[in-house]
Amino acid sequence: MLTSLYIENIAVIEKVSIEFKEGLNVLTGETGAGKSILIDAIHAVLGKRTSKELVRAGAQKASVSAVFENLTPQAKEALDELGYELEDGQLILSRDITADGKNTCKINMRPAVLASLRALAPFLLDIHGQHENQNLTDVAHHIQYIDHFAGLESDLAQYQDAFGQYKEVSGQIQSLSMDQAQKERAIDMLTYQIEEIESANLTVGEEEDLLAKRRLIQNKQKIYDAVQQAHIALSGDDELPGAYSLLQNAAQALNAASADSPQLEAICARLGELSYEAQEFSSQLRDFLEDDALEGVNLDEIESRLNTIYKLKQKYGASEEEILQFLEQSREQLETITLSDEKLQSLMEEEKRLQAICQQRADALSQARKKAGQAFCKRVQEELAFLNMPAVQFECLQQTGKLGQMGQDHMEFFISVNPGEAPKPILKIASGGELSRIMLAIKNVLAGKDDVDSLIFDEIDTGVSGSAAQKIGYKLKQVSKNKQVMCVTHLAQIACLADHHYLIQKTATSAKTFTNIHELEKEERVREIARIIGGDNITALTLQNAREMLDIAQNTAI
Repeated sequence: MLTSLYIENIAVIEKVSIEFKEGLNVLTGETGAGKSILIDAIHAVLGKRTSKELVRAGAQKASVSAVFENLTPQAKEALDELGYELEDGQLILSRDITADGKNTCKINMRPAVLASLRALAPFLLDIHGQHENQNLTDVAHHIQYIDHFAGLESDLAQYQDAFGQYKEVSGQIQSLSMDQAQKERAIDMLTYQIEEIESANLTVGEEEDLLAKRRLIQNKQKIYDAVQQAHIALSGDDELPGAYSLLQNAAQALNAASADSPQLEAICARLGELSYEAQEFSSQLRDFLEDDALEGVNLDEIESRLNTIYKLKQKYGASEEEILQFLEQSREQLETITLSDEKLQSLMEEEKRLQAICQQRADALSQARKKAGQAFCKRVQEELAFLNMPAVQFECLQQTGKLGQMGQDHMEFFISVNPGEAPKPILKIASGGELSRIMLAIKNVLAGKDDVDSLIFDEIDTGVSGSAAQKIGYKLKQVSKNKQVMCVTHLAQIACLADHHYLIQKTATSAKTFTNIHELEKEERVREIARIIGGDNITALTLQNAREMLDIAQNTAI
């Protein structure tokens, strides 16, 4: 369960620390005091996407941390799969959000990613916000409630795995099922492309080698003249000695004197080395002049070959590698089309096999859903009767159609709230208050199926008052016997039933606005309940009424 929540610099909350306890925890406060921000902060620490606007004005970053204890076996297993361990029996989640939108997350003080927080969230908290009431008006969610009630998640996953394979095979069949004219055109095109590339007999790196040879041919005379001059400079000619001879002469001239001078001896040795190097360079240049690497190479042939490669690049790829890759793909496509009749027959047999598996699993899902739907509706109707809707009829219409992602079933909740009226779709008949109670009834029915021991209800009392509000409070109190419940409410009937009552209070100064949250003692609770009943004008009679409501609620056996 959630035992501690720390919030810093989120919207109007500068710094707040809350210690939650077992049982029914109720949070109240004026409209705009920051109740929704508290829920946003919890969503944030559970990995939900947030905005940098969540960071309090003027702050560099916002921080949220939550401590959970007494984790369910499922939560411990999820934590273990992520590679984390409990610390002294606690799970600590934290998230920092900077003003530029960057996130830093930790699990038990170790770095984590948002995806890890999101993976843990379903095993830690079930948050029922006002938007979930609207899920009831979205028919696509109805089948999910039935599947969850019946524990069909694994069966559905097996069906969806087979259905995914079935759709993939069907797609392959569709791509192969072309008419004969299309097939012949495709074969002609692919054959032409393959022959054109194969006849070119490309090799990787060929274009670069040809370009280098072309540069040599185009600059052959200039290169030859330069090498000839360098060779003469090193070896000399009939008129002048070369660098080799001059260096050798210089070394010989110093040789006799170097015996008496260590300095000259070093210079003499170096001159000797240079003369040998000059002789070696001279030999290499002579070989270059005598061995014509471009002999027999025709510039027109090079240009023709480069033009062939250029045309292939225009059609099939930006390099020899891409052209050859295109060739391989074309060969595979040609083989596929050529053998398409045989392959098509094989795929059609596989499609038939997978369709039979899908149908079998879909039929099993349908039967399970039919049985579960009846039990689910009966349980929800019982819950609604307790919640001041005794005449309600709650039904689930199941229709069978084509195979789809969720099987072959279309399921929709129908309701009649008045005797004698035929049930109609929830979207067309239920009011806001009725939606709140229906959603609470569904939550209660599903409570035993959830792998989570903490529930948060954000204004579940929307559109409800009087006796119905009291019944909602009783139901929340019942749930809190087995699970930790936190409820944001505007109703005194619910607030009176709390085991722990927290006040969310906003304070404004000339410069800033602050929100504080603290647990109320009994007399503080009396005053807060009086405020909920009568507004800011709290009289002695209002206080007396509030105290009486609180005493009755605390002494009522539920």
